Amino acid sequence: LVREAREIVVRWGAREVARTRAAWAVCETGHPPTFYLPLADVQPGLLQPAGGGSFCEWKGPARYWHLVDGARRLDQVAWSYPQPLAGAEPLADCVAFYAHALDCRVGGEQVRPQPGGFYGGWITPDLAGPFKGGPGSEGW
Repeated sequence: LVREAREIVVRWGAREVARTRAAWAVCETGHPPTFYLPLADVQPGLLQPAGGGSFCEWKGPARYWHLVDGARRLDQVAWSYPQPLAGAEPLADCVAFYAHALDCRVGGEQVRPQPGGFYGGWITPDLAGPFKGGPGSEGW
């Protein structure tokens, strides 16, 4: 976990979902960073519990979220670790977003989503792959 100094903005169409300068970047082998934004910097009322969950051996039990804005809805587009394992405690009050259906920016630069349907890393213009999630990377 490293503190991210650049401003992070998440937009859903014209709607700003989150803006922060207090994010955490989680850097894992073979992945671009996953950015965790403080829940306090997410616009109130947009996140709705999605049910279900998963378990990360480093971060702990994950909770998933829908984005809901009136009649619009994006299913399971975010996740959090409300009760993280030892070493991941800074993530307790944060949420991460999949970039595939959102306009996510780090330091004003638009990100690309990490390949694959499971991974949530954001590829910023200053990074070069290959990254886990693409064809042939299942065994990394």
